[in-house]
Amino acid sequence: MNKISIIVPVFNEINTLDTILEKIEQAPFCGLEKEIILVDDMSTDGTREHLKNYEEKYKVLYHDKNQGKGAAIRTAMSAMTGDIMVIQDADLEYDPKDYQELVQLIVDDKADVVYGSRLTGAKPSRSFMFTHWLGNQVLTLTTNILYGATLTDMETCYKAFRTSFLEGITIKSDRFDFEPEITAKILKKKARLYELPISYYGREYAEGKKITWKDGIHAIIALIRFRFSD
Repeated sequence: MNKISIIVPVFNEINTLDTILEKIEQAPFCGLEKEIILVDDMSTDGTREHLKNYEEKYKVLYHDKNQGKGAAIRTAMSAMTGDIMVIQDADLEYDPKDYQELVQLIVDDKADVVYGSRLTGAKPSRSFMFTHWLGNQVLTLTTNILYGATLTDMETCYKAFRTSFLEGITIKSDRFDFEPEITAKILKKKARLYELPISYYGREYAEGKKITWKDGIHAIIALIRFRFSD
């Protein structure tokens, strides 16, 4: 394995974009060559224009209308060339330094997919808003019941994949239901799936958090839908 593709979906993150890119650059990734792919999902706060400054250094792709996180990841996947794919939100809730341990399991051929769990208590984690914690618990429990898994944090952003394992998997979800869809499909494909503890510096709505209870409803529907169909 020689290259890792770091996919960064971006929507209205003008205040955090430069910082997260700096953190990605500084983070260790098992000595792999980094390929950073940014997909702007029709930002309206100046992020889209600011991304022009990165076009010579990274792969920067643009949506001509707002479609959602899942659609941005799908766009990036069509352009990636890495042996490993990781997902990084453009906010500062997650620390790229945590990716080293997740990626190492794939490099060592012990895992096909590795999730970073915010709920183990082993690393710093900002207290969740109760509604988000409860929603996450319900979604993770539903996943475990439907797919016979033992996950602790299905909704985590930090997911690392061996790209060859993703062959044959098509992502259909456009928004935050990407998380349950990809989880459903890798579990149905019998992935060697591991979880490791990660740090979490969560935001509140006033700080720019975007996911809502409506996304939780769509996630439940996706979990049920993809259990019985592709």
